[in-house]
Amino acid sequence: MLKELFIKNIRCLVQTEDVPKLKISGADMSRISSINNAYLYISAGLITDFGRMIELQKNKIPIKNPEVEIIDATGRFVFPSFCDSHTHLVYSGSREIEYTDKIRGLSYAEIAKRGGGILNSAKILHETSEDELFTHSIGRIDEIISSGTGAVEIKSGYGLNLADELKMLRVIRRIKDTRPIEVRATFLGAHAIPEEYKNNRAKYVDLVINEMIPVVANGKLADFIDVFCDKGFFSVEDTERILMAGIKYGLTAKLHANELDYSGGIQTGVKYNALSVDHLEFTGDEEINSLIGSETMPTLLPGSAFFLGMPDPPVRKMINAGLPIALASDYNPGSSPSGNMKFIMSLGCIRLRMLPEEVINAVTINSAYAMGISETHGSIARGKVANVFITKDIPSYEFMPYAFGSNLIETVILKGKIISRIT
Repeated sequence: MLKELFIKNIRCLVQTEDVPKLKISGADMSRISSINNAYLYISAGLITDFGRMIELQKNKIPIKNPEVEIIDATGRFVFPSFCDSHTHLVYSGSREIEYTDKIRGLSYAEIAKRGGGILNSAKILHETSEDELFTHSIGRIDEIISSGTGAVEIKSGYGLNLADELKMLRVIRRIKDTRPIEVRATFLGAHAIPEEYKNNRAKYVDLVINEMIPVVANGKLADFIDVFCDKGFFSVEDTERILMAGIKYGLTAKLHANELDYSGGIQTGVKYNALSVDHLEFTGDEEINSLIGSETMPTLLPGSAFFLGMPDPPVRKMINAGLPIALASDYNPGSSPSGNMKFIMSLGCIRLRMLPEEVINAVTINSAYAMGISETHGSIARGKVANVFITKDIPSYEFMPYAFGSNLIETVILKGKIISRIT
C-alpha cells in the first residue's frame, strides 16, 4: 500500500492549476502559476491537495496520522516531473565515431549515405539479444528518472524489419512493466530505408503497411505511429499511406517533420490530426499557418539541433502566432545522446530565446499533451498523478535553466512513491 506523503514548507510550488488545462499556447506560455511557502499532500499515488502553509489548518490535512510521511522542503522548490515526449532510448551501442565525423565536417545526410546513422544503429540492434537490449535501455531509463523525468515516449525504428521492430517494442513494454515512470510506445518502422530496399522504397513502405502495422497493432505494442517525413527519407505520399494504415488500426499519428528541409511534413501531420509534429527546424509562414487552430502540438528538439549544429526553429514567431510549444530530448545514439530535460530547458532559453516560464510549460504540460497524457500529468493539480521532484536549496525557478550544468534535483517522487533521495 502506498504511503501518504505530506511535503511542507515548500519555498515555491511550481506549475499549480486549480482548473487544469490540456495545453498552454501563445502569450499564455510566458505565465505560470506558483505558490510560495506551500504544502503538497499526496495520497494513493495522486495529488490530493496543495496550498499555502497558512491555510493548512483550515484544510484539515491529517498530518498527525503516523501513516503519513512528512518531508520538510524548506528552501526548496517542487516541480511537476518532466514529460519527455520524443525519445529513441531503446538502442544498443553508441555512435561516437560518427560524432568525430561530424566534427570533421560531414553532415547528417552524408553520414547516413555512407551506411551510418539509423542504418548503423539497426545493424547493431539486429545483433543484440532482447535481454541485452533491455539491460542497455533500462540503465537509460533509470538515468532519466533520477534527472526528473516522470513520463517518456519511446520509439522503435532501429529494427527496420518485423522481427527487430517487435523486439524493440517488447523491450519498451518490459520497461513499462518494471519501472514507475509513465511510458508511451511509438511504432516507427518508417524511420529509414533499409539497405536492401534503397532502390525500391515503395516495396519497403508496403512491408510497413501490410506486415508490420497489423502485427504491432494486434499485439497492442504501440500507442502511436510515426514516420520520418523528410528529405532523403520518406515522402509526403509515403507518409500519408503509412499514417492512414496506422490510423485504421487505432494508432494515433505523430511525425518527424522538417528537420532537414521544407518537407511538407508539418502540413501532413496537421492533415492527419497528428498529436505532435517534431523537430521543425525548417518552419516558415506556411507551416505556422497550417498549425494555427489545429490540435497538433509543435514539438522542438533543441538537443539534436545543438548536437548537429543545425538551424533553430523560429520559436518566437511561432509563439507570437499563438501556437503552443513542447520541448523534448530526442534521446538517441546519433544526434542527441542525452535525456537530460533540465539541459533541454537551458537550450530552450539559450538557443531558442524562450523565457524560463515558457520552457517550464514546454517540458511539463505541453510535452504531456504531446504524449496524450496532459489530463493526468504535467502540472500540480488535484487528482493528477503525483509525479513531482523536489529541488535542492535554490533561489528561484529561473535558476533551473540558468544553472545548466548543475544537478539540482534532491528527491524524485513517481506515482506517489519516493524513488530516489539525496540526503
